[in-house]
Amino acid sequence: MATDHILLLAGTREARLLAGDLAKSFPTARITASYAGAVSDLSDPGVPVRVGGFGGAEGLAAYLAAETVSVMIDATHPFAAQISRNAVAAAASTGIPLFRLERQEWAPVDGDNWKTVASLENAAAVLPSDARAFLAIGRKDIACFTQRTDLHAVARMIEPPEAKLPDHWELILSRPPKTVDEEIALFRDRQITHVVTKNSGGKRSSAKIRAARHLGLPVVMVRRPDLPEAATFSAPPDLLLAVRRAMAF
Repeated sequence: MATDHILLLAGTREARLLAGDLAKSFPTARITASYAGAVSDLSDPGVPVRVGGFGGAEGLAAYLAAETVSVMIDATHPFAAQISRNAVAAAASTGIPLFRLERQEWAPVDGDNWKTVASLENAAAVLPSDARAFLAIGRKDIACFTQRTDLHAVARMIEPPEAKLPDHWELILSRPPKTVDEEIALFRDRQITHVVTKNSGGKRSSAKIRAARHLGLPVVMVRRPDLPEAATFSAPPDLLLAVRRAMAF
C-alpha cells in the first residue's frame, strides 16, 4: 500500500504549527512543507522541507503527480494570492483534494478609524501630504510607497527591502509578536499619525491595530485579495478532520 503524501504550502506560523499537528495525526504519512523562499531564515517545521516555486499552476500540478501527493493544504499568507490561485487550479486539474487554512480577518470595532482600500497603491495614494506613517506591509510591497517622498515613514519588516527607501525614512527590522504597550510606545516616540497595514488577520500581528485604536490614529487597511473558492477552515482541528476523511485514514 502506498504511503499517503501531504503537501503543505507553508510560510506562516500557522503552517509551522500545522506541520507538527499533521505529523502527530498521520504518523505513517509523508509530509512535505513547501516554502516560496521569500524569507531566508525559515523556521523549522519539523517535517521535510522544499524551497522554491513550482513554475505556476502547471508546474504545481506536475509536482503533485510526480510526487504522488494525496492531499494538498494551503496555509500560506492571506496575501500570497498567486500560490493560492495556482493551488486551486492544480487541484482542479489533478483531482487532488485541497484544503485551505485561513486566518480570520480583522474587523473594525468601536473606537477604530479605518479607511479600507483595495490595494497597496490605493493605500499610498490616500495618505495625506506630510503624514508620519507607520508602514507594516512587508518588504516586497514597500516600493508602492517610496515615491511618496512627501511622507515621513517608519517601515517595519522582517528583512531589508530590495527597494531603496527615501533617506528621511526609518527602517525597523523586527519580527512579531509585539505587545500593545510596545506599539503604543513606538507610535508615540515616532509621532506616528497614520498606520498602514494589510488585513493579514491573526492575533500575533494585531497589537498595532489595538495601539492605533488606543491612540485614536487612523488606520489605512488594505483589503485581502479575492481568491477562488476552496474548502476553507479557520480552526486546525476541523482541517485535520477533513484531511483524515479525504485520506480515509
